[in-house]
Amino acid sequence: GELCRALAETLGTPVRVTGCSRTDAGVHAKDFCITIDADGGTIPPDALPFAAARFLPWDISLISAKECDDSFHVRYDVTAKEYLYRLVNRKVSSPFDVHRAWCLARPIPIEGLSLMRRAAAYFIGTQDFSAFTAEGGKVMSHVRTLSRFTVEKQGDEYLFRVRADGFLYHMVRILVGTLVETAFGRYRPEDMREILDSRDRSCAGMTAPPDGLYLDAVFYEKDANRFL
Repeated sequence: GELCRALAETLGTPVRVTGCSRTDAGVHAKDFCITIDADGGTIPPDALPFAAARFLPWDISLISAKECDDSFHVRYDVTAKEYLYRLVNRKVSSPFDVHRAWCLARPIPIEGLSLMRRAAAYFIGTQDFSAFTAEGGKVMSHVRTLSRFTVEKQGDEYLFRVRADGFLYHMVRILVGTLVETAFGRYRPEDMREILDSRDRSCAGMTAPPDGLYLDAVFYEKDANRFL
């Protein structure tokens, strides 16, 4: 992809890039970790972000780089990920939010925030999220552990934050879509328990658009010996 091409141009040698996660088309990443395996190149890690900047497209930035030892795996050593979902609730959307948030014109009722927060609480813990995944995902188990699911309102913007040890295909978008439909009265917060137990995708709500979804943080075990 674009990142491999830019890094190969920067280092003057073919590179192999491994990412910490896969994201759907239209989804954004504020914090995305990669490992770079190159056969050559003389640029030190701390100089790599600046050196690569002129080869990268406008929508990709390399923020920092450091050496790691061969035992570190950028994907399999992840202990948790946190996603942010932005929903802007106003009649006329701003051009600055297009493709950067779910721009929803229908007003969310005043009681909607409380309903969504109550519904979100049902997802905390270790549970089977089969009802909240789309077809196409290839995983051995649909059991995941959610440690955080918050809903905040800032002006006309709703911010959903979800942290878990892993996520299923379209999982966050289906969770958000279901909460929004709860705000509009299609579901009651207590219905979340029944939906989870059903393990049936058709029982859950809509899949929210990809535009508002951001991979916001990636967590690893704090082991100083893993990094040089």
